[in-house]
This record gives sequence, C-alpha cells and structure tokens, in this order.
Amino acid sequence: MALGSLLPDLDRRPLVGLLAEHAVTKPDAKAFTFVDYSTDREGAKRTLTWSEVWHKAKAMAVSLREYAEPGDRAALLLPQSLDYLTAMSGAFAAQIVAVPLFSPDLPGNADRLIRAYSDAAPAVIVTTAAALPYVEKFLDEHPVPRPRGIVLSDEIDDSVGEGYELPEIGPDDLAYLQYTSGSTSAPAGVEITHGGFAANARQLWTSWDPPEIETCEAVTWLPLFHDMGLVTALALPLVHGNHVILADPMSFLMRPIRWMRLLSECPNVYTAGPNFAYDYVAGQANAKSLEGLDLSGVNVCLNGAEPIRPSTVENFTRAFAPVGLRAGVVRPAYGLAEATVFVSGSFVTNPDPNVPARMLKADREALTQGRIVPSDAPAAQSLVSCGAPQGQHVAIVDPDTRRERPDGVVGEIWVHGPNVGLGYWNNAERSAETFGAVIEDAQGVPAGGWMRTGDFGAVHDGELYVTGRIKDLIIVDGRNHYPQDVEVTTEAASPAIRPDYVAAFSVPGEETERLVVVAERNRRLPVAKLDLAEVERAVRAKVNQVHEMHIHEFVLIEPGSLSRTSSGKVARAATRARYLDGDLVRTADRLAR
Repeated sequence: MALGSLLPDLDRRPLVGLLAEHAVTKPDAKAFTFVDYSTDREGAKRTLTWSEVWHKAKAMAVSLREYAEPGDRAALLLPQSLDYLTAMSGAFAAQIVAVPLFSPDLPGNADRLIRAYSDAAPAVIVTTAAALPYVEKFLDEHPVPRPRGIVLSDEIDDSVGEGYELPEIGPDDLAYLQYTSGSTSAPAGVEITHGGFAANARQLWTSWDPPEIETCEAVTWLPLFHDMGLVTALALPLVHGNHVILADPMSFLMRPIRWMRLLSECPNVYTAGPNFAYDYVAGQANAKSLEGLDLSGVNVCLNGAEPIRPSTVENFTRAFAPVGLRAGVVRPAYGLAEATVFVSGSFVTNPDPNVPARMLKADREALTQGRIVPSDAPAAQSLVSCGAPQGQHVAIVDPDTRRERPDGVVGEIWVHGPNVGLGYWNNAERSAETFGAVIEDAQGVPAGGWMRTGDFGAVHDGELYVTGRIKDLIIVDGRNHYPQDVEVTTEAASPAIRPDYVAAFSVPGEETERLVVVAERNRRLPVAKLDLAEVERAVRAKVNQVHEMHIHEFVLIEPGSLSRTSSGKVARAATRARYLDGDLVRTADRLAR
C-alpha cells in the first residue's frame, strides 16, 4: 500500500546559497545560539548572526581549500558547538564533501569512529584547539588514513574569507556522508546531495506548517553528527533563516529538565528527540522542576528514530500539561539516514496541536502473522501512528515478491523521493540492493528507484505504523515477534529491571529459534534487596503470559553495560554478539564475588 505523493515543484536549491542570502537580507538577525553548561550551571549563551555565520563559513571554505579539492572529504572531528555548524557550512561553500563525525574523546564510540573515518578517507580534518590532542592521538594509535592537513576551526581568522565567491553548486552535487549508527551492521556512509538536504528540510516545514513560520525557533541538544540533529539544527533553520538554540547532549543527560527550560524561553518553538529522551525528561518532572516553566509556545515535539511507545507519548504529555504543553504537540514520526532523515509524521494527518497522536490497538496474534487487526481485547498490542509522508512516496512491499502489500498487511517499508540518498559511499553492491529496488506491477507509483528501509510496517486507514526492524525479528515456532514488544513486557515484569535498557533477540535452536532476553539491573533497587531467582521467574511468567513464548535464557546485567548505538538506541545485534561471546557483565557474577 502506497502513501504520499511527490511535489514536482519542491525547491531543491542548495541551502548554502540561502545562507549567503540571509547574510544580506537579515545580517543582524540571530542565527545560532550555543548554550554552554560546562562553564555555567544556568548556561552561558553565545550567539552568531547570519552575517557572522556566513563570514565564518567563507573563512572555513578558504581554509579547507588549502588541503582539499572539490569532491574531497573533510572529517569533522570536533565537539558539539557553533564551530560545528560553521564548519559544515564552510564545507558546503567549498564544494568539499563533509563527513560529520565527532571528537575522538567521545566515550564509547571508538570503533564506530575508526570504521567511519577509514571508510571516508578524508583529505582534511576539522577540529578545535582543545580537541587537537585527541585527534593526534587517534591518528597515531590507529591504522587510519592520514589527512593532508588539519584545520582548527577556532583559530581561523574570519578575514581570510573576504572576497570568497560561492561557486556554482547544483542540487545533485554531493554535500556530505551521513554515517549510520550501526545498530544492525557496520557504519555506512549515506551519500546525501545538496538537493536532498534541502528537499527534506522543506518537506518537514510543509508537513507541520507552524504558525508565523518566520519567527519560529528551534531548541535541540541532539548530536550534530546524527541525521536528526543535523537537519534540526542546520537544514531547517537555513530554509527561512530561523534561529536555533543548541546545547550539548551531555548537558541534557546530566539535567534533562534543561531541555524544557530552553523551550520555555521561546514563544514559538519546535524541537525533536528520540523516544527515550521524552521518557527520561518526563521522569524528572515534579513540582520543583516545573516551577516557572511555560510550554504553551511549543508547536512540535518530533519523536522519532526508534519504535515509539504509546506510554512515552502519554507520560510526557501528562507530565508537562500543567505548564501549558498541548495534547497534540508530541508528533510521532518515522525516518532514517538513507532518506536524509524525515519520511513520515503524524503532523501530516493530524495537524491540530490540541489533538493527541493517533494510536491503534491491534490483535496480538494477528500481528504475529503479519496483519494489523483492530482489537479492544485487554491483551491487544498498542501501536503509534507515524502519519504519512509529505513530498515523497512510501510503499509497503513484500520483500520476497517485491509486490505491494494491501492495507493492514505488514511488509517492508520502501521510500521514493527527492530526499533519498544516492547510495552508500564505496559500496556499490549494497547501494544497488538498498537504493535501486523495483516494485513489481507498480500501480500509481514509480516502478524503480525505491529505497529499502529494512523496517517492517503497515498502512492502516491512510497512516503508517512501524512494527520493527526486519533483522531484529524473532521467529519462534513459525510466529513473528517484535523485540521491542518483548522488551516492554520484560520491563513491566519487575522493578529490578531498568526501563529502556532491555534487549530481546533470538539464537539458533535445534528445531526453532530460541529467545534470549538481556536486561540491565535498575540501580535504584539496592543490590542487597535483589532476588535474582524471583526476577527471572517474574520475567519468564510475564513473557509467557503475554507472548505465549518461552525464554531460553534471561540475563540480568550491570547498569551501564547494555550495548547501545551512538544515538542511544538499543544495539540488539551487538548485545547478541556479546552474549554469544560470553562478554556480558552479569549481575550474578558480581553477587558471586
């Protein structure tokens, strides 16, 4: 079943050209503000105007051209900052292919950085003076390509860009490589064009159509090396010259209520985050933290990047309703790096911010057979609508026959539109398989040029429901089970389990696959009060009751030891590999010492 339509007149002009225009038409207007909580508990703010951003971008372009030619890659190995945004803009202006990565001192991501950096083989590195020692250590200690030069973004004299003329840049020219988080496989660099970057930003603006679009601001702490963070902080503001307020991800993790306080300062604002972030900040809401907040100016809280839980939408809305958050502001959405980021959103089918996101209760047994059948039964599975696409097509396709599936039948989600990437850098075979898919007997949609997402979903009553990753699907006794459903059931079984830190996956068995559940211990429950046998009994009973499935092995592990991607999602494939290698930090081993 296909949704959406292409917009033939969609503006694909490269956004760096609009940056140059904003520097002339609104030179003194605020462009980017960074809130630094590392030096001030309340946040020290530094702001760049559009004129300043353009001057810094031109200076960066000149500096990059000292070491690289158009088409070469520039790796951004610097922390979250205003420099990151001006470095990306400078790479665009220089026709250098940007590779948004991160400073090597970011904990827990060394392997991903090595693989992504090596794959991109950059001609030049952009970093800061403070991060330079970490970059030099990274180059010295790992067998990675040496760059021709290193540019320190905070030591460039802006005057070197005077007189720099923006070259002619086409919408089909390569803008950057967006490396995937590697939740199910090695990181791959998605080739995003200037036109694709611009198209996706305009698709988003058209989708939610906020009031007084010119005065709308953004608040984000999302990592700039991720698709959602980059589009939220750079692509969207460049379209209309909107102001964006940026913070570091660590500042959010340390005090999540800071996110809400920044939103409260804006009378017309949008934001975005993954599902876990909304759960996390809702858990911090109390009379003291809500004091002084006013969220009546929030128009969109985009929730995407992982399966969206109904409880998250409800809990977040309930927690902040007392300070003016409207019922329909939380906007579930679906997207992925291969489509730049945005594919579909609930704001397309439900534009009223006062109306809650649509949810559907589906018959659990029918869902295991690949069908969405509405049900009022107590055991029904709750699904959250991700709405519909804007300016692109979405089709539900049988991955084996490559024919469209009818309404209500689960299949692979395929995407076709101007925002879809060209392919994977240096990987022609994988690119052809992912980006060159053809629908057999296509009706009313293009036959070729489809991008396979690797996600299962279905269309019901004109809206998209995402059910899970194909590679994560657990098949036991011929029935399909989605790991996130088993994980939610596991969390509810015992207070000893840390919410959002559960991984369910299968391992080979003699006759059928076997279910393994790995869960982090909730650090709020004292170890002295922990009864491992009782926790395991509760989990096994709950999973068997809800899913009619036997757990082959349940493993309780220590807090902070579950594998997660750099975007915060549960890395099931990595957890499975560690389980098979005997590399999990088991709580039972700690108690046995």
